[in-house]
Amino acid sequence: MSKYTIGLDFGTLSARAVVVDVATGEVLSSQEHPYAHGVISKKMPCGTPLPSGWALQDPRDYLESLEIAVVNAVKQSGVNAQDIIGLGVDFTASTTLPILQDGTPVCFLPEYEKNPHAYVKLWKHHGAQRQANEMTRIAKARNEEWLKNYGGKINSEWSYPKLWELVQEAPDIFDLMDEWIEAGDWIVFQLTGQRTRGAGFAGCKNFYDPKRGYPSEDFFAALDERLRYVIRDKHTWPIIEIGENAGTLLPEIAKKLGLPESVVVTAANCDGHVCGPAVNVTQPGQMMLVIGTSTGLHVLGDGDMLDIPGICGSVRNGMIPGLISYEMGQSCVGDLFAWFSDHCVPESYQQAAKEKGLSVQQYLTELAEKLQPGENGLMALEWWNGNRSILVDSDLSGLMVGMTLQTRPEDIYRALIEATAFGIRVIVENNRKHGLQVNEIIASGGISQKNPMLMQIYADVLNMPIHVTATKQGPALGSAIMAAVAAGKHNGGYAAIREAAAHMHAPEMRIYSPNQAHSKLYDEMYRDYCMLQAYFGQGGNNIMKRMLQRKNSYHQDQATLPATLIEIQNYLNEHYLEITSVSDLAAHFFYTREYVSRLFRKYLNTTVAEYIIRLRVQYGCQLLKTDASMADICFEAGFQSIASFNRAFKRIIGVTPSVYRQENE
Repeated sequence: MSKYTIGLDFGTLSARAVVVDVATGEVLSSQEHPYAHGVISKKMPCGTPLPSGWALQDPRDYLESLEIAVVNAVKQSGVNAQDIIGLGVDFTASTTLPILQDGTPVCFLPEYEKNPHAYVKLWKHHGAQRQANEMTRIAKARNEEWLKNYGGKINSEWSYPKLWELVQEAPDIFDLMDEWIEAGDWIVFQLTGQRTRGAGFAGCKNFYDPKRGYPSEDFFAALDERLRYVIRDKHTWPIIEIGENAGTLLPEIAKKLGLPESVVVTAANCDGHVCGPAVNVTQPGQMMLVIGTSTGLHVLGDGDMLDIPGICGSVRNGMIPGLISYEMGQSCVGDLFAWFSDHCVPESYQQAAKEKGLSVQQYLTELAEKLQPGENGLMALEWWNGNRSILVDSDLSGLMVGMTLQTRPEDIYRALIEATAFGIRVIVENNRKHGLQVNEIIASGGISQKNPMLMQIYADVLNMPIHVTATKQGPALGSAIMAAVAAGKHNGGYAAIREAAAHMHAPEMRIYSPNQAHSKLYDEMYRDYCMLQAYFGQGGNNIMKRMLQRKNSYHQDQATLPATLIEIQNYLNEHYLEITSVSDLAAHFFYTREYVSRLFRKYLNTTVAEYIIRLRVQYGCQLLKTDASMADICFEAGFQSIASFNRAFKRIIGVTPSVYRQENE
């Protein structure tokens, strides 16, 4: 009788569930459900603005998406739920939150629902860069031996800079919370009621080593005396290995998901690490690229752990038992391409793409693949979300060199893709320089399958073949493989990860071989890329940091809004259709119109009238997705005429209401 497992992958924007045949690795169904609040980066749901670089999430969204994705995936698969033997969980990392002893997130408490530090801090939360820098300085001054396992520099995306930020800015939450936990481990607790920490998270994102343990109490006290006993008091859940049985489903959870209570849940793991078995990366010298919103790079090694500067971390047994997993990454890849296509492409290109039945990115790819290396005359640094490897600096930003009045969108689009390829080459050469061989490259993730031009550029820049696997959901499949191991051979699963991977890994879809003529041209361009990297990222010119400081000083002013203005904003966000003037608004709160106007100008850099118009235009966007007539939408959104609606809409959104409706049909 066939047995099945479920892989549950929590990404940046959604949760994905797959049902997999344990014998063959065939993915029978795949369902995804987006998080209701997405990434909370501009302002809290209550309206309170957030500082620049913040990225939060609401854990309620994880629970909702989990249930919907799993129930729908099981239904779509058509399998008998009684034949499902295991469920594996992976998560972005380091994505952390403060919780109480019973697992309740602090943000669920009414008195903390407006405090941003009570929420999940997503992996790409960069609000703790200052803490990361200071933590690195102190670790180096103390000659902390473990620092070399993390590239010699602590990343703001890891767990403890975010925790230190919380201690400094919300000490009451630190005192209240009982556990500082990775979101993946919290999900396992929600499913099983068992308190566990996955070894992958602990090793790669929380400085844990099986022989040494966590950093010492003295190190944490050197950061802040309040952190001295953080491991003893707020890291109490025991660590279990990858592929280990964390427990079985709670009765109430099993009922919600329509699964038997006997389903075994495995230890949670990092989304990048768990992808290895899914693409059969199980041997030293293999490098895996997981190309998505960001790109995770993982290289397997054996022997002694190497000291490689600029990596994210190195963990023995983190991906495959007996081997060391070295992790690197790029903070912005798919997000970068999406940003460009969403914000920098003219309406004529959008219309041309629509006429050809293509997305904007597909249309740009069609144009860009006609260009030869160097033909666009452009060079970019892809640091739109900072640099994760090898500079480990979230304060860096993007750069484009060579633009002229003849530069076209496809020129820029190709330059951005080439920049991400050069960034990978920097990582590969840094690994080789420090003794970590890269002999084979295996790619997964949706972009690797959807964009042949990108993959060919990667092969040309690296001058190596790239093997692309036939799975769009590598982490989810990897979690399903881990679930088969946790369930065990006696339940129809497997005894070891390598054995499970051999039977269940995704097949190879295509090999991209380098074009030697293009590789030679890219060698020349790569030298220019390295010069730009050294100048803007390694001390030649700190203009990027100075510009960020100016930006942050402005946003700090915005983040410290007076309570009076927050109260007015919250009221206006609900009553913008009723308020017609600043006088009406001021009268409601018994303030003068001059005082209210001054608040909006000083802290929001806008007028009350403009604030109201923008809210009404946003409401108009929602109405345009209905069947209502343009006239009805205009008046429903609070405008006095179609002409005024059209003018305001185009000024703020960039296109007319009619075009917006067509694009969102």
